[in-house]
Amino acid sequence: MIWLRSFLFTALLFLSILPYSLAVIVAGLISGSYQYTVARHWATTNLRMLRRICGLTYTVEGLENIPRQNCVVYIKHQSVFETILPFTIFPCQSFVLKRELMWVPILGWALRFIRPIAIDRSSGGTAVKQVVRQGRKHLSEGRWIIIFPEGTRMAPGKTRKYGLSGALLATDTGCPVLPVAHNAGDFWRRRGLRKNAGTVRVIIGPPIDPAGRTPAEVNRLAQDWIESTMGRISKNYFKPA
Repeated sequence: MIWLRSFLFTALLFLSILPYSLAVIVAGLISGSYQYTVARHWATTNLRMLRRICGLTYTVEGLENIPRQNCVVYIKHQSVFETILPFTIFPCQSFVLKRELMWVPILGWALRFIRPIAIDRSSGGTAVKQVVRQGRKHLSEGRWIIIFPEGTRMAPGKTRKYGLSGALLATDTGCPVLPVAHNAGDFWRRRGLRKNAGTVRVIIGPPIDPAGRTPAEVNRLAQDWIESTMGRISKNYFKPA
């Protein structure tokens, strides 16, 4: 039964992309902010379906740690879950994502209205400079920058060296880095269809002030907090060597 429920939710998730993408495009043509309302509704709808169909829900801890000013958000990357969740927590935002998504018909057009930072992950230093350059502009306009610092989805219990672009952006602008840990990968694997019932714990950590710190120090503090928190909340976690 869990496989059937998982397949049903996945089918509905993909089917929801077309009408909501069209709605984002129309909303974006009308106003510079309506598209975020549509995107938030899409996220809320899919998370509600996830709870009702698969029995997978979530809790958010540490909301008091979200600063009043917009900032750079580091989120642990394990599944599709954390690409949906930020729309329900943070206001006007720009994701750092792979540019290939911009080439998908209709979805790519809708993403342009969300104004992401679409990078070529194979371009190395060029991508880093792009994140800093475009991120600086987005931050000045009041947007929150959402970054998956590992660059790709990681299996539960694993991590890799965090990319430096977010920390460089933070030290360049003085905006704090806000670390977010969660254990969605324990229920929804990165390449798996199955969504197990349970409760995802999402924990928002204290903001990291980049003042007086190097980008490497900011990155280390963010990674240490996220991975140590993962050790507390994920049953599949093991400390990387």
